[in-house]
Amino acid sequence: MEQIKSYIESNKDRFLEELFGLIRIPSISSQSEHKADMVSAAEYWRDSILKAGADKAVVMPSDGNPVVYGEKLIDPTLPTVLVYGHYDVMPVDPLELWKSPPFEPEIRDGKIWARGADDDKGQAFMHAKAFETLVNTGNLACNVKFMIEGEEEIGSPNLGKWCSENKEMLKADIILVSDTSMIATDIPSITTGLRGLAYWQVEVTGPNRDLHSGLFGGAVANPINTLAQMVASITDENNHITIPGFYDDVLEASAAERELLNRAPFSEEAYKKALDIEVVQGEAGYTTIERTGIRPTFDLCGIWGGYAGEGAKTVLPSKAFAKISCRLVPNQHHKKIEVLLKEHFEKIAPPSVKVKVEYLHGGQAYVCPIDIPAYKAAEKAYTQTFGKQPIPTRSGGSIPIISTFEEILGIKSVLMGFGLESDAIHSPNENYPLEHFYKGIETITWFYHHFAQMK
Repeated sequence: MEQIKSYIESNKDRFLEELFGLIRIPSISSQSEHKADMVSAAEYWRDSILKAGADKAVVMPSDGNPVVYGEKLIDPTLPTVLVYGHYDVMPVDPLELWKSPPFEPEIRDGKIWARGADDDKGQAFMHAKAFETLVNTGNLACNVKFMIEGEEEIGSPNLGKWCSENKEMLKADIILVSDTSMIATDIPSITTGLRGLAYWQVEVTGPNRDLHSGLFGGAVANPINTLAQMVASITDENNHITIPGFYDDVLEASAAERELLNRAPFSEEAYKKALDIEVVQGEAGYTTIERTGIRPTFDLCGIWGGYAGEGAKTVLPSKAFAKISCRLVPNQHHKKIEVLLKEHFEKIAPPSVKVKVEYLHGGQAYVCPIDIPAYKAAEKAYTQTFGKQPIPTRSGGSIPIISTFEEILGIKSVLMGFGLESDAIHSPNENYPLEHFYKGIETITWFYHHFAQMK
């Protein structure tokens, strides 16, 4: 496999420039003004897959943004790998916090700085380049299919239906995903579990118009005050969620599982320093690793209402809004949690306001067994490129579509992520280490080699 390393090394600058072409497309799925950019990003992926050596690659319609499908089927007796990634990215706000323009990728300090550098353009594009490397060096030992969507950052609302409609075309032995992270550059890890997600928008309405806070304050309910009080009541002094029935279906981890989970290298002091915080906070009785891996959460992701412009405006607002997310753990169903929170908010709202709870999106938690051939192949691949056996970890994040794949397609997914916590995904100054981009390409090629031998 020395020719693999040689091919990557001799083409690394081109690989990077081709990735930059994808990053420069502002494919923000949550903002309607970028609709045309979604199509442009899909077409860029189609062309990239074809140039990499696919026999077929097409941009296919869905009920939302298009899905890119590509394939190279070399032998029906060989295993088939279905690569999943997404070309959409998060909004870039607040723009003033970026040190360089978010859609003009820049190399600084050995890292790519741009929106999508890690999540998921940089990580997904490694698969196109690993595939190209295998094809052009004559080392491809599996059939390969690509499925690249444009709605992951808004919960993949249309991909489930698309998968159902194209189930035969998507048949594979395993789904390969790079959209997660490692513990550290010198501590490789494979994500074996993802938390589920439930996400709402809450609207609280008081009077029928904005009012003068001097003339009406103290006599009429202030929706912002009321919403803040309602949200604050959802967690108690132990940061335990107070919604009745919220924990009913939670699968509690055994003492042995918790002990194994906490073997992962972790420095609380380094964690606090990196985030510039004095203390960590979370559900009482659990470590930071457990809180972000095996426990459900309640978080206020945004709150607004009234006047927020320059200077003062003494107004008692008519409305207040909040965006709320819950991370869920195995056995919690996001549709059940959807109803529990909605009913609870409606129950605790005082009669002085009206409450509207809208469910935006959600998905189930996912767990990958560590004894299946694909996981073992990934484990061997990381060991060869990083020189250490990877540690299995549970991620606090969510990729809702992963559990949907298993439900609809009946296929497990292996999460071969190469990101780092410091990559600042979803935040200003998102970045991705160049070393991880190139090592990721090499590791993925080794996955195909070992998976073909194990199947």
